[in-house]
Amino acid sequence: MLELQNISCIVDDENSEKEILKNVSFKAEDGFVAITGPNGGGKSTLAKIIAGIMKPTSGKILLDGTDITNMSITERANLGISYAFQQPVRFKGLTVKDLIKLASKEATPDICGILSEVGLCAKDYINREVNASLSGGELKRIEIAMILARGTKFSIFDEPEAGIDLWSFQSLIRVFEKMHEKNNGQILIISHQERILNIADSIIVVANGEIREMGPREKILPGLLGTGAACSALTDKM
Repeated sequence: MLELQNISCIVDDENSEKEILKNVSFKAEDGFVAITGPNGGGKSTLAKIIAGIMKPTSGKILLDGTDITNMSITERANLGISYAFQQPVRFKGLTVKDLIKLASKEATPDICGILSEVGLCAKDYINREVNASLSGGELKRIEIAMILARGTKFSIFDEPEAGIDLWSFQSLIRVFEKMHEKNNGQILIISHQERILNIADSIIVVANGEIREMGPREKILPGLLGTGAACSALTDKM
């Protein structure tokens, strides 16, 4: 279980300080936790702080009761945290096969099977270099394949649907469901998409650096889809 206690983040912004997150606290106790809200509200910063890419100005992060606040990205990865970037990283000189082998805990991972899970034909991609020749959607699927290969207990996805045009949302959802079933782990998804939010066990709405509301999907989602102020938590990406 992941727990955040009073997480705040202040960054320098053109010779002044900007507060990105303000005393954010929650427990991720369910299998699927979705974080949504308006652009610029602090969602991606929150995900990066959990992964260890950014450090909070104050507050504490616990994973299964262990304080990981000051741990590095590598230390958190070794504890079982994976992170998929909103804009996937390119790895010049490395092939798709290389990356999946590096990510996997198994000596001989089923690379073809893993690529198939994310909608990629293995013979077309297994020896491709992970560089600018790949589209954003292809890179996104390869990154998800790497997390599948890792089999970690806490996986973070920052807008996993971004750039995936031809691969159906239902296929994406099946990947998340299989990942949760296989690893008995938790998945935290940042998304504006109704079809992604609809698979979450719980939803957290973040706006202006604060948690506006949180609770079971059945309680939170109807308000987000309705009219009025609640609907403003989502953008027109939905």
